[in-house]
Amino acid sequence: MSGHSLIPAPIAELPWRMLALVIFITFFGLLVLYSAAGGRLMPWALPQGARFLVFLVMAIAMSRVRPERLKEIAFPAYGAVLLLLLLVEALGFVGKGAQRWLSLGVVNLQPSELMKPVIILALARFYDLLPVGELRRWSAIWPAALLLGIPAMFILVQPDLGTAVMVVVGGVTVMFLAGLPLRLFLGGAAFLGIAGPVAFSFLHQYQRQRILIFLDPESDPRGAGYHISQSKIAIGSGGLFGKGFLNGTQSHLQYLPENHTDFIFATMAEEWGLAGGIVLILAYALVIKWGIGVALDAKDRFSRLTAAGLTTTIFFYVAINLLMVMGLAPVVGIPLPLVSYGGSAMLTVMLCLGVLMSIDRNTRRRSRGL
Repeated sequence: MSGHSLIPAPIAELPWRMLALVIFITFFGLLVLYSAAGGRLMPWALPQGARFLVFLVMAIAMSRVRPERLKEIAFPAYGAVLLLLLLVEALGFVGKGAQRWLSLGVVNLQPSELMKPVIILALARFYDLLPVGELRRWSAIWPAALLLGIPAMFILVQPDLGTAVMVVVGGVTVMFLAGLPLRLFLGGAAFLGIAGPVAFSFLHQYQRQRILIFLDPESDPRGAGYHISQSKIAIGSGGLFGKGFLNGTQSHLQYLPENHTDFIFATMAEEWGLAGGIVLILAYALVIKWGIGVALDAKDRFSRLTAAGLTTTIFFYVAINLLMVMGLAPVVGIPLPLVSYGGSAMLTVMLCLGVLMSIDRNTRRRSRGL
């Protein structure tokens, strides 16, 4: 009997290389959180590590759920999260000027984060049910637009522009991959270009200020441009190999705002330098590459669209955060997945990975004729 056969099938079927990358990214993040707290496990590193262990077990359990079951729960899950978004409007508490969370006693839940993977499942299920011949008709567009537009509107009202953008981008990705005509997306892009100045006037004052500061961060370096300016200083001061673990000054001396959440990459880059940044980005790239492979290998339409949409969601998490902290995009409050402190974003990413592992496992079992 070979050593491999002694390993239980549910364990052997897991994508251990991908999981090793995820564990590495999270552990690296825990080191950064430990340093950001001045060399202490509390208040960030220890709770973050405990959350990860719980969510890792949850993702592995989700890998045992068959894609057929995911199809069945796609619309009910969408309805449930939409209801939670309504409850946020009625019962949610306000934090940092926004009403985004529901208090569940031991934890605070941000339903808008859950909508990121759920909108992918719902739209993938819609286009899975839609006959291919209907793709170029109006019936392929307006139901999907409603499914996408209603939660995006609720999230914008909270207000949470960054999460709304992520939900829309994930949904539009599924619509594009489903095979809708290219002219629809080109027309939409042209409309946004024309309507952009009008939409700008409807944004909250702080959101407009973020966009203006992105265009010229030096115009108010001590005010609205402070975040971006200090982030650039922290990243640049790290040089090639960084100042060394626990030796960051921008974060330890409180010059860098949100050094444990949205701007944690700057905290890391100051101590670990360009080398640390490249290693972290490479680890993310390999996880995303694995997700793309799962989408390409999937045997049915629902699985392909779901895997591609969820992988895109993880990609945009990473891309938007990195562009933001480097001053290449407006500050929109998107955390760095598995590294930034916080449970809602980590839950979202681990849900995405759990569903991807489910699709991957089902694909490999079908290829073996099981």
